[in-house]
Order: sequence, then C-alpha cells, then structure tokens
Amino acid sequence: MAPTLRRVVALARLRLRVRAGHDALERPVRWVAVSELEDPTPFLEGDELVLTTGMRLAPDDAPAYVSRLVGRGAAGLGFGVGLGHESVPPEFVAAAADAGLPLVEVPRETPFISIGKAVSDMLAAERYEELGDAFAAQGRLTRAALRAGGMAGVVRRLAREIHGWAVLFDETGGVLHAAGEGADKAATLVRGELHRLRAPDGAPASLALSGPHEHVIVQPLGDQRRVTGFFAVGAQRPFSPVGHTVVNTAGSLLALSLEQRRDRLAAVRRVRSAVLRLLLAGEREAARETLAALPGGPDETAFMDGGPFVVLACEAGDAEELQDALPGFTAPWGGVVIALAPVEQAGPVAEAAARRGRVGVSEPVESSGPSGLAAGLEQAQRALLSARPVMRFADLAGQGLLSLVEPNLLSGFAASLLAPLREYGSRADLVESLRAYLACNGHWDAAAQRLGVHRHTLRYRMRRVAELLGRDLDDPAVRAELWMALAVRPPAPR
Repeated sequence: MAPTLRRVVALARLRLRVRAGHDALERPVRWVAVSELEDPTPFLEGDELVLTTGMRLAPDDAPAYVSRLVGRGAAGLGFGVGLGHESVPPEFVAAAADAGLPLVEVPRETPFISIGKAVSDMLAAERYEELGDAFAAQGRLTRAALRAGGMAGVVRRLAREIHGWAVLFDETGGVLHAAGEGADKAATLVRGELHRLRAPDGAPASLALSGPHEHVIVQPLGDQRRVTGFFAVGAQRPFSPVGHTVVNTAGSLLALSLEQRRDRLAAVRRVRSAVLRLLLAGEREAARETLAALPGGPDETAFMDGGPFVVLACEAGDAEELQDALPGFTAPWGGVVIALAPVEQAGPVAEAAARRGRVGVSEPVESSGPSGLAAGLEQAQRALLSARPVMRFADLAGQGLLSLVEPNLLSGFAASLLAPLREYGSRADLVESLRAYLACNGHWDAAAQRLGVHRHTLRYRMRRVAELLGRDLDDPAVRAELWMALAVRPPAPR
C-alpha cells in the first residue's frame, strides 16, 4: 500500500508545511513528479505529488492549474519557495483550499530530489513489508493444507487472510467448503455464474466482479483437460497485489488437494467394482469387509442386511459425477454405473439417476446368493436398452416393441427404408398398398378388398414394391422391418 501524504509531510527532515487541504492528507502518494509546465497533466497518471517552483505560473493561473491537477487525480501540490516566489501566492492557497487539494510549501533548503528519494524509500519499505506479509500468509495457508481436513482448513484460513469469505466448489458446482461471513449467500450467487467459466474449447476462464461494497474473484481449478473444481473469494475492499498473491497461493493448494481427492475417489470406485465382483463370485463376507473399510462403507452395506434388493443400471455420461450423486452402493461396470439398493429405496435412487440419463431397474433380487445378483444385473442392463428414462425389467413385455427403440433412430430408419416408395413418381398408393398387404398377413383377396382394388392390381403393386426396395416380401424378417417402419409413419389421410 502506498504511503499517505500525511506520512510524507510528517518527515521532519523535509520541513514541509501544509498550507491547504488538511482534510485530504490521507491520499496515497505513488510517485513524485517535478514539472514547471503550465499544464503537467499529460505526463501524470494519478496519485502523484506534483512539485513546482511556479516560475512560469502567474497568480491568475491558480484556479485553472489546480483544477487540472484535481481532474487528473493528483495526490497534492508541493510549491517550492525562494526562487520564483518568496512565498506561496495566496491565489494558489485559496484555489487549493476551494478544490480540496492538499498544498504543501517546500522551503528553499529542501531539494525536490530529497522529497522524491524519501517517497521512493517509503514505497520500497511498503513493498518489502507487503512481500513479507505475503510470504507469511503463504506459510499459514501451507500449514493449514498439511493438517487433517486440509481443504477446509485452507478455505477458513483464506477467508481470514483476506478479511472476507471463501467458497470451494467441486466440478459440478456443489459446495465442498465455505467460510467467512456471507459465504453461504455468496455461494448461491456464484454458482449461477460457473457455467460462464467452463470453456468447451481452450482453457477455462476466471471471473472478477466489483461493486460498491464487494469485490469477488472466481477461479477454476485444474487444467485445460479437466476442471476439478472452482473457488471464489470476496472482500469489501479491492484486492491488493498481496491479496492476489494470497488468493493464487490458496488456489494452487486447493487444486492440488482436489486432484488428490479425485485420485482417492477413483481408487474407491475401483474397490467398489471389486466388491461387486466378489458378490458375483459368492464371496459375501469378503465383500462386506472390503466395503466396510471404505469411507462411508458401512452405510453402503444395507442391501446385504437381509431382504430383497434391486439392481439399477444407470447411463453414465459422467460416471464419477453420477456415482457421487447416488445414495447407497454404486460401482462402475462395463460403461454404466450399477447401484444396489433395498427395495424400499429403489424409487429415490432411480429418480436421482434419471436426472442424468436413462435407468434400467431389475425385479427384486434375493440377497442370498450370487445367482440372484447376476440375474438382476442382466435384467437391469436389458431394461437400460429401452428408450424410456426409467424402465423396469418387469414392464418390458407390456411396453410394445416400438417403445424400446429410440424414437429419433426409428424415425430415421423408417424414412430411409420407405424413401424409394415415396419417390416413385406419383404412385403414393404403393405405401398404403404395402400397409394393407402386411396388415392382412399377405392374403391377396383380403388386402385387395380393403384397398378397393382388384387382386391382380395389388400383385402388380407388390412386385413394384419388392423391386424398388430390393427386398423379398415373403421373408418374415423383411415383413417385420417394413411393418415397424409403417408403424412409425402414420397412414396417409383419405
């Protein structure tokens, strides 16, 4: 943080005297600029203490000169006396007082370079102190990361370091840890912005928001290949360079912790797959002991404690996310996620899984042996092939064949298969003739009577259909495919 003008004028060796703007001495001084120009503002950035002897300034220039300095954001004006002016012209004192600009009188015995050196030394000391604070804060954050519950400790420590709040999210936007006043409310607001940071192509982006009373930074954690989480911090004051350093240090520590967490969870998932293999092999007690050794494992053995249970095969767009979202026992298995749940919990588990993809549900399975589990596993996987969001194996037979096929795929199949008939000149009656022929199971007289045509006409049409499609209409498999295609495409209006 830059020294204030009050600290500069307090240096006894400079013998500076405040002539105006006593109430504005808390302004930061980021540099000292010496200029004898009538308008030095093109060479200023703001927060400078401007020094001049006024040798090219007349008393009437005072209001305009001071106004330009104020407009440029100068910290103050130092007026050197003993050269161009024996004392500070009263017009400059009055103009500075009216504008609220601090004006200090610089005696002849104080070289301007002495003031510049003094401010430079103070800036260097401030910078050294800031670096020391940053190193100390980094040490405290690192120690917090090394203790038990490292991620939560880093979040709490970070909130204290920035005198604000901090929130750590997982890759889905779920809150892992939060600390600091207002963190819960902030987490809800920030979660709605996280989608803006997920870049489908290229590196994920950061987000900075500033308001009158709060300044927020949101950063993704991970790399270009995979975002492992997000963290957000907020404080009432803008973040200084040291603050940014502290935030970046915390981000690095949290990213490392999330990666370690991800590795641990991956290992846990592999163990769950091994537990499922043990159950299929009939090693029930070995499976129970293995699962009980995992974090949360004892709560996942409920399906083993007598009574029937249900097997669910869940479509896994993101297997890790899906497994974390489902209660009870879960395990990756052949490209899907398998969940085992007591019968009374099957409904909530299926509902939770259906929010992320299709679900196949087996019939209740007795927990006494591996054969029941194997049968349930096969039933759940077969039910998953349905196009329905949630399909129970017991309901497959009553749904009809068409309900088990994805509608868009079936529609495309029908359009492609029947296209030669639709494109055959103006003979749109070929499609309806084929429909009647199949509906009457290939009986010429019945089909011709339904269409109101002679059976020889129908025979001619069916020969054209077979030629256009390149299919044998006497083949039962061909008839089944054509009937499915016609079932998707409704009859033409009469």
